[in-house]
Amino acid sequence: MGSSDSQGTSIQIITLSENTAARAGIVAEWGFSVLIDACGCRVLLDTGQTFSAAYNAIELGIDLSRVDKIVFSHGHYDHTGGLLHILKLINKEVEVIAHPDIWSDKYIKPPREQVRYIGIPFSRQAAEAAHAVFKLTKKPVWITQNVVTSGEIPITNEYEKIDSALYVKKSGQLEPDPLWDDQAVFIKSDKGLIIVLGCAHRGIINTIRHAQDLTGVERIYAVIGGTHLISASRQRIELTVAELKKVGVQKLGVSHCTGLPAAAVLAHRFGDAFFFNNAGARIEL
Repeated sequence: MGSSDSQGTSIQIITLSENTAARAGIVAEWGFSVLIDACGCRVLLDTGQTFSAAYNAIELGIDLSRVDKIVFSHGHYDHTGGLLHILKLINKEVEVIAHPDIWSDKYIKPPREQVRYIGIPFSRQAAEAAHAVFKLTKKPVWITQNVVTSGEIPITNEYEKIDSALYVKKSGQLEPDPLWDDQAVFIKSDKGLIIVLGCAHRGIINTIRHAQDLTGVERIYAVIGGTHLISASRQRIELTVAELKKVGVQKLGVSHCTGLPAAAVLAHRFGDAFFFNNAGARIEL
């Protein structure tokens, strides 16, 4: 358990894997991984698609053996595939907090394309042999008194819907994937809530509302990570902007599945509060 007092505590977020790189020497790869150093605890949210997060950690001089917990935001390959590389650098037993559905048989079928597998690209047994200890739960997990996983995120608005191209295979049949395994990490700080998203498949605004309900903190200071606005309609983007303005977000750092068209709108509307959160970025909050 880390410090119970967030007042005056430095919170650092380092992005280890993302679609684009913040500087030369950093590997860019479709996927996401971010190291959260907050409240005396180091939490790795996601592990990238392959070796990028591990490689970039070495390049950035980050000692991953000091990681206390790993959290999986959901069971897609681009957020989980780098685990075995990461575990080699952690080199000790480490708890992996995730929803039970991460091990579902996940597929994507984009329009006019073939169905392809997008689930975790290794077996649970392989990860456990490499010293991962899975804590699978549908409920939030308080890692410290100020850092908590979201658990299942309810969909409470009409405009944030699960991507219709995403499926799960059950009894040999493809069914729409409800992405109940979609999670985020919430940090209580003296400036307000810091919300770190993996992909926000169940909606960035749904996630924010859930964070407020779960923590009892209304003020939203920062939202960082994948927002899954990559295929969103202009109407959904506009409604998202309006809600983000309403909750008073002070820092908005988007990554991965946001998509450049949506990111351009957010950059225009949020001005200096907006930034691209790329691989190699270090943020002090």
